[in-house]
Amino acid sequence: MPSSPADRRPSDHAAGLEVRPFRALTYSSPDPAHLARVTSPAYDLVTADGRDRLASSDPHNIVRLILPQLDEATAPAPAPGAGGPPAWAVHAARTLRAWEDDGVLVRDDVPALWVYELQPPGEEAATVGWLAAVGIPGPGSSAVLPHEDTFPVAVEGRRALLAATRTDLEPIVLAHDADEEVTELTARAMLGAPTLELRDDDGVRHRLWRVSDPGLIAELSAAMGRVGAVIADGHHRFAAARAHQRTEPGCSGCSGCDAVLALLTPMGPGGLRVAGIHRVLPDLALDDAVAAAGADLRVTDVPPPGPSADPTVVAAAVAGWLARPDGAGFLVSDGRRLVQLDRPSPSLVSRVPSEAPDVWRRLDVVLAHAGLIEGLWGRSDRPEDVLIAHTVEEALRAAVDRSGVALLLRPPSPADVAAVARAGARMPRKSTLFVPKPRTGLVLRPLSD
Repeated sequence: MPSSPADRRPSDHAAGLEVRPFRALTYSSPDPAHLARVTSPAYDLVTADGRDRLASSDPHNIVRLILPQLDEATAPAPAPGAGGPPAWAVHAARTLRAWEDDGVLVRDDVPALWVYELQPPGEEAATVGWLAAVGIPGPGSSAVLPHEDTFPVAVEGRRALLAATRTDLEPIVLAHDADEEVTELTARAMLGAPTLELRDDDGVRHRLWRVSDPGLIAELSAAMGRVGAVIADGHHRFAAARAHQRTEPGCSGCSGCDAVLALLTPMGPGGLRVAGIHRVLPDLALDDAVAAAGADLRVTDVPPPGPSADPTVVAAAVAGWLARPDGAGFLVSDGRRLVQLDRPSPSLVSRVPSEAPDVWRRLDVVLAHAGLIEGLWGRSDRPEDVLIAHTVEEALRAAVDRSGVALLLRPPSPADVAAVARAGARMPRKSTLFVPKPRTGLVLRPLSD
C-alpha cells in the first residue's frame, strides 16, 4: 500500500510535452511475418514460459534483449565489479551490438517521428498515437504525471539495462490531453502506405508510419507543447530513465539521456481503454480468506454457469459479473468456487488513509489493498506475497497452482486515473492495464545520435 499521497502533489507549474524526432533502430526486414516472429509484448507481460516460446521463435527475438538470459550468450559476460553493471545487462548490450554489426538491426539516416495505429480484432475504433523521444520533465513540472507506485528493485533492473545498452528498447505509454490540431496532424501523416505492419498473436493489427517531414514534425512538436500527459504504462521504465539521467556518469555527453521513448495517445476517442489487473495471494485457503473478510464485508457465493466448478467455468462467471454495470465489491476464488464480497463496513473503509485525495480513496483497488490484503488478510504488498495477473484466466490458474486465492478487480475509468494523477496521488502498483499494447521491438531509440 502506498504511503499517503497528500504530500506528493505536483506544483501548479503547467508545462507541455517536449516531443523530439529520433534516429530509430529497426529490424532490417520489414516483412510482416518476420516482424511478428521477432517482436514481443512488453517485458512485464511476458511469463517465463512465454519468454522461452518467444526466444525459440527466432534467434533475434527482442525478448533476448528485454529479458536476457546468460545461458544464451555466445561468449560469457563478465561478472560485475564494484558498482559495475550486472552480467545479464552486459550480455544484453553485447547482443544488441552484435545484431547491429550483423545488419539485423539498422539505424535510420535522419530523425523522424512515428505514427502508430493499433486495431484490435472486432472493434471499429483503432487506437492511434505518436512514437517520439519525450523530454524528461524537470522538478516541479506537471507535464508527465505518474499514477502508480513503483518498486525500487524493478526500477533498478530497468535502469541497469538502459545504462548497459544505452538504448530505449521499448516505449512507455503516455495518455495526453486531447488536442484538435494533434488529431488533424495524425490523420495527415497516415495518408500514405505504412512503413511497418504486423498482426500479433491476439489478432491486433499494428501499423506504423515513419514521419520525417520537418514541417509536420515542427507543427506536431508545437501542438504537443500545449498538452500534458499521464503515464498509462511504463512507470518503472520512466523512473529508470529518470534515475539513469541523474546517476549515469556518461550522460553529460549524451544528448538523448534527458528523454524517453514514448507512445503518445490521446485521452478519449482514439486513445486507450483500461482493463483490470488482478491479485493472487499464494498459500491462502479460500475458506480462511472468506472467514476473515466476513467480519467487515457481506459474503455471497456466486453460482457457476454450468454443472462443474473448474477454472474455465469460473472464468465465465467472472466475465459476466465484471460486465454488470451495477456490480460492486470484489470477487475471490480458488479457481473452483467463486465468492462476492461487498458492502464494506465503516471500520474497513476507515483503513484507507483519510488525508488522501477523495478521488484516490474511492478506488476499488485502494480498498482492496488497505482493507482486504493488508487489513483483513495481513499480507504486505511485496511481489512475493501478492502476485499480479493480467487476465482472469491467469489469476485463476495461479490460484490453483499456488494453493491460493485470486482477488478479481474491476478497472478504474480513464477519468479516474487522470484525476488521481492530477491530485498528486499514486495507486498501488499494477492497478491499471491500458490496452491495446504497443509491440516491443518495432522501433528502438538509441540514446546517442
